[in-house]
Amino acid sequence: MTGKVPVLAYKHELQALARDFRLNFHVGLMDEDEAREISPLVSVVSFDFVAEDETIREVYGVRRTAGDYLATYEMLRKHVRVIPHICIGLRGGKISGEYAAIDALSEIGAEAIVFLVLIPTRGTRYSGIDPPPVGEVVKVIQYAREAMSTSPIYIGCMRPRGEYRARLDQDAVELGVDRIVAPAREAVVLARERGLNITWREECCAFA
Repeated sequence: MTGKVPVLAYKHELQALARDFRLNFHVGLMDEDEAREISPLVSVVSFDFVAEDETIREVYGVRRTAGDYLATYEMLRKHVRVIPHICIGLRGGKISGEYAAIDALSEIGAEAIVFLVLIPTRGTRYSGIDPPPVGEVVKVIQYAREAMSTSPIYIGCMRPRGEYRARLDQDAVELGVDRIVAPAREAVVLARERGLNITWREECCAFA
């Protein structure tokens, strides 16, 4: 396994789609020639930003390092609009490397950051685990808000539903995040109570 997503294997299909739609690629690791090749096709690249070697080995099962992900992110920024994604609890529901990822991005820069939360999924090695506690997730997001005060913070689509989402989304409103995908009703009510201006969009949060 290489850590790459074979997007260029479908280049002709993607070229056809790019004529009519804005495209968001999730590319994984990539070299510079590949980045140049996708550049005319994409509106944005969503890049899973991982800053801990142990998490990469355990979760992705590849012999790559945090340095590889850092280098790919920096390289991609030269060629395409790229939005880093940090999955909180990626390593089996534990907080492990998320703060290091934020520290790295605070030095390099990011147009925006999307936070996701691990969802235990049937048929995977993490099917029986619990997602990270909401309080721990909020601490990570708050840390990012303070460390990267000029970068918009988004709560992406992947996060547990139900009461978990309701609690997280309300806390996200209080933290002043800029976008929440499919927000819980309670969070919308809270935003209105706080007098916030709500804009609804029907597209991926990574699009400009």
